[in-house]
Amino acid sequence: MAKIFILIGSIIMGLSVAIGAFGAHGLEPRLTERMMKNYQTGVQYHMVHGLAILAVGIIALKYQLPGLNGAGWSFLIGILLFSGSLYAMALTGITKLGAITPIGGLAFIVGWVLLAIAVMRGL
Repeated sequence: MAKIFILIGSIIMGLSVAIGAFGAHGLEPRLTERMMKNYQTGVQYHMVHGLAILAVGIIALKYQLPGLNGAGWSFLIGILLFSGSLYAMALTGITKLGAITPIGGLAFIVGWVLLAIAVMRGL
């Protein structure tokens, strides 16, 4: 599973750079300041949690920690729901999509908790 998370994390990071560049160069003149901030927040959390997925993969290469896979999948779900909802909201102007964002945030929190538990069990 370690190599899968490294692959997923690498793809996620490449997408985050492309999505961020698209926002900075293609969307900034078209979005309101508020929607641009939402978009940028999506990119920021996308990047941070892409790195978290890479970290899960790297840790998994060295250690067999129960719960580690759950952390990686939670980070991915968080990116899809949190960042994805912010991107969709910014691009469409449909602010009701913001109701999905906290579910993604919860997935991020679950991922960090699972990562901490996995590491504590491995001590």
